[in-house]
Amino acid sequence: MSDEKIILTGVRPTGPLHIGHYCGALVNNVAIQNAGGYAHMYAMIADAQGLTDNFDDPEKVRRNVMEVALDMLAAGYDPTKTTMFIQSAVPELTELTFYYMNLVTVARLQRNPTVKGEIAQKEKFANGLPVGFLTYPISQASDITAFRANIVPAGDDQAPMIEQTNEIVHKFNSIYGEVLKPVKIVMPESSLAARLPGTDGNAKMSKSLGNCIYLKDSADEIAARVKSMFTDPKHLRVEDPGNTRDNPVFIYLSVFAKPEHFAAFLPEYANYEELAAHYERGGLGDVKVKKFLNSVLQETLKPIREKREMLARDTASVMEILRNGTERARAVAAETLADVKRAMRLNYFD
Repeated sequence: MSDEKIILTGVRPTGPLHIGHYCGALVNNVAIQNAGGYAHMYAMIADAQGLTDNFDDPEKVRRNVMEVALDMLAAGYDPTKTTMFIQSAVPELTELTFYYMNLVTVARLQRNPTVKGEIAQKEKFANGLPVGFLTYPISQASDITAFRANIVPAGDDQAPMIEQTNEIVHKFNSIYGEVLKPVKIVMPESSLAARLPGTDGNAKMSKSLGNCIYLKDSADEIAARVKSMFTDPKHLRVEDPGNTRDNPVFIYLSVFAKPEHFAAFLPEYANYEELAAHYERGGLGDVKVKKFLNSVLQETLKPIREKREMLARDTASVMEILRNGTERARAVAAETLADVKRAMRLNYFD
């Protein structure tokens, strides 16, 4: 098997992308794309996986395929360098998933930490867990192996999924021969960037909680969300010492604020460390810090929003990018499926 680098990224289209997606995945993926040094890079819009917990609202998933595509392109995905495709339009992935199901026990799926964590947060599963959601890790293994991917940029919450993919790869190869490649996860360098909290202090950004700043938000919407952000509840007066560690405003600044932002918008501080130290010893108010964060986010997100608005005026061209990418992706997945079926002795008509 080839040692060439093949990269797969993916996002579920259950809503437009927010700054948590941006700093936790998009920035890193675009940097990898532009750095080169790989054979192929694929970016999957995982609509089929999105249906596993939105099966009763297919229009939501369908609508957000375009929303996500616009966000990805606006953030810097280049279809001449990255093959963007829609998962459900590559049926070979479903067939691979079916074959891989024989290699995994129900008990192993139930022990998967990522699956267990997500199940615990899904109120709609109170009356029963859909099989499709339980087999999410098998579907993900299909997505990865179909394109011979050996590198998956993702957050640490996806590490158990990659581990399970490698278990499937090992089991398949031990039974049928060396056909599939193991995969390595590449995580963002900053753990804070990988897990940006909600504006309300909740550990996770969620559309249902209304605690997100979206890439498509207007300048006024961004300003309003920053103004209402949770800070340190014990920092009641300007002179009070403040906590920066669990403070979303400072967490966002640690991720987004660059030296040039301080020079332009808050020159009395050279960097984040000076600003945080002042807040922690007291004498710095939340209003001033939020105004600075708003300036930082406005400058960061403005070019993305403007590019997105331009792309949104010609969604037919965006859909053509997805159509062309999906055709290329399907051709590769078909080759892998043929190799898998040949190894499994299912190639009756060859």
